[in-house]
Amino acid sequence: MAHLVENMAYVGQTPWHELGHQLPPKQPIEVWAKSAGMDWSICETPVRYMTERSGMLGEIKTVDDQKVLYRSDTKAALSVVGGRYQVVQPKTVLEFYRDLTEVSGFELETAGVLKGGRKFWALAKTGKTSVLKGNDVVHGYILLASSCDGTLATIATPTTVRVVCNNTLTVALNGAAHAVRVPHSTTFDAQAVKQRLGIAVSQWDSFMYRMKALSERKVKSHESMNYFLRVMCQTDLSGPANASSPALVNERALKAVQALYDGHGKGAELASAQGTAWGLLNAVTQFVDHERRARSQDHRLDSAWFGQGASLKQRALDHALQLVA
Repeated sequence: MAHLVENMAYVGQTPWHELGHQLPPKQPIEVWAKSAGMDWSICETPVRYMTERSGMLGEIKTVDDQKVLYRSDTKAALSVVGGRYQVVQPKTVLEFYRDLTEVSGFELETAGVLKGGRKFWALAKTGKTSVLKGNDVVHGYILLASSCDGTLATIATPTTVRVVCNNTLTVALNGAAHAVRVPHSTTFDAQAVKQRLGIAVSQWDSFMYRMKALSERKVKSHESMNYFLRVMCQTDLSGPANASSPALVNERALKAVQALYDGHGKGAELASAQGTAWGLLNAVTQFVDHERRARSQDHRLDSAWFGQGASLKQRALDHALQLVA
């Protein structure tokens, strides 16, 4: 089966088995671009077609306000978009981190290309770290991703990674993720995004204060089951859990998250997670990031960061925070 991940580079341990190229720490942006498969450009050309007349080739016509995006290296077509579509280049995503890594102490950790170049991302550690009881370490990151097929705006997302299990979670307060979204109908302004992210990164302490509250909130058995039912029982993640919903409870998924919470999850035995709301949340995040059925590891990555898995983790966070409201 073909991988969604076209190419990837990383430092440290392999994030996804047998995918990507390992780099030594603190490599320049140019090395990252080559190793992560991001050293090419998105080109554009008008959409054209050839007419036919009595079995003979006719003239070449152009479709107004439509263009084809294609790779500069392979010439492979990526998508057809509107004429006003603003392209963000793969190298632009990496360049976003140049001053952050050279001056501000950020460290690039992974970068890569999905779906033949239609999506691309870079993830960098911010230097922010918190430790919950039981030496449960959580690092702060910034994920910047974009697409050229209309499936994803350019989005900069403050993200946490729990070290013991490598679970990822979007930083969110008051039920909303503090991501900066730049639609492709507008020009991507890296400095403006960084200024807006400055606010989000400064809320790290507030977010981790709530995560500490989750780690101190003891949960009874009926509360844990109610939590998992509310989080897992709907495929439509936009509304509240509903017993009359046509979506049936996924029994396998429920058993999986319950088992992760009951001690089979990585870090489930730590004082911060055992029998707590933080443990509930991490059972779901581990399920999404590592255990959930997926066609491949890279399909899992795409879902966990950008798709249904990301929505499920957001729902899990929202319901966990309700336990300490």
